[in-house]
Amino acid sequence: MSASRAVDAPIPMPMRRAQSPIRLLTFSSLYPSPGRPNHGVFVENRLRHLVAGGEAESTVLAPVPWFPLRGGRGPAEVLRHGLRVHHPRFLAPPGLGMLTAPATLYAAARAALARLRKGGFDFDLIDAHYLYPDGVAALRLGQELGKPVVITARGSDVSQLPNYRLPRRAIRRAIEGADALIAVSAGLRDGLMALGAPAEKVTVLRNGVDLDLFHPPPSRQAARAALGLGEEPVLISVGHLIERKGHHHVVAALPMLPGHRLLILGEGPERAALLALARQLGVEERVRLVGAQPHAALPEWYGAADAMVLASSREGWANVLLESMACGTPVVASPAWGSREAVRSPAAGLVLEETTPEAVAAGVRRLLADSPDRAATRRYAEGFGWDDTTAGQMAVFRRVLAARAGA
Repeated sequence: MSASRAVDAPIPMPMRRAQSPIRLLTFSSLYPSPGRPNHGVFVENRLRHLVAGGEAESTVLAPVPWFPLRGGRGPAEVLRHGLRVHHPRFLAPPGLGMLTAPATLYAAARAALARLRKGGFDFDLIDAHYLYPDGVAALRLGQELGKPVVITARGSDVSQLPNYRLPRRAIRRAIEGADALIAVSAGLRDGLMALGAPAEKVTVLRNGVDLDLFHPPPSRQAARAALGLGEEPVLISVGHLIERKGHHHVVAALPMLPGHRLLILGEGPERAALLALARQLGVEERVRLVGAQPHAALPEWYGAADAMVLASSREGWANVLLESMACGTPVVASPAWGSREAVRSPAAGLVLEETTPEAVAAGVRRLLADSPDRAATRRYAEGFGWDDTTAGQMAVFRRVLAARAGA
């Protein structure tokens, strides 16, 4: 296999502790790949900060969906930020993925892992992300190899997928079989418990934000000028262009926000519908669909905006909230899971009671009428670094390994 190296350097590693690091197999199809560099970047970010502590090391198994008629074949192995990432392909027939993914994901991962183990690779614990299909497949791998499995729940795997009969059954089995569960918000923890998870099995570990990457621009005027922005209030909405991200609510709020400009960062199937809505409402001149942006380019956009609007109907923990606040830009957030946990001070912004265009417009007016000091917004975000999350993960992993050893 040939490996390609990412241009970004890994997070500087502190001195290793005397004891051997825990060897993780991080398993998730939610992970960046050459074909989808921003996909699941939140999983990668948490892992990078974890291994930077020196108490854990990881090999990443991140299968990518594939179907013959759609083609596309990226490298089977890459090096990103100093982490070895393996990308076996798993069959994903259009329209059937929800039903077939657990089996095809497992088969692809099992074959890839067999090759790695034949070369001498071994690990202590499976660190899986997303309950379905990833956690389901990870649990099968763990049971087959006699390895403990820790699954992190991240959002729709708890709030949406259990609404379907077969996924719900598989998710409940994964919850029961996992050695431990991590939820990225208290709302997700409650959702896991509603699905049958014992309270003592679930640990809440929020996502953090990279405070070195996300920071206010040296000059907002220069940042705005570089992006072609004038003096008008600028709103930014960030996320994949799909219905549940709620970009349409922000577009529909613009007629009630005269003079405001909206930047939408992301790409996806709703692009044409968003443009059509903007034309229908007569605000197309004030809406700019920027497209998907590299993760490292986001701070410039956040820092130039006056407010970031999150109108998602569902989120486990919206990383965009912390990213925006770390750049000094306050937020107007929908009442999705995790929003009230992330936005707990006027310095951060505000959380809406409902997600409608009218509520978005009222929230923006309220926030910008008395906008918090941007330095205070940044200071608030500084309370969301990764150290506590890293320590929490290590505590979960050690507890699981100790329990296995005792058994």
